[in-house]
Amino acid sequence: MKYIVYARKSTEEDDRQVLSIEAQFVELKEFAAKEKLEIVASFQEAKTAKEPG
Repeated sequence: MKYIVYARKSTEEDDRQVLSIEAQFVELKEFAAKEKLEIVASFQEAKTAKEPG
């Protein structure tokens, strides 16, 4: 089975975000390597969910 990696960060209030997108990718890729998962693509999103669109 093939997997994708998705990381998301709200653009509002950086100090409230626990992990940056880069840090999320590092953790997700480490987990995938440990579990022997094949990552075929990575996606990221950085926007607020507070406003429509």
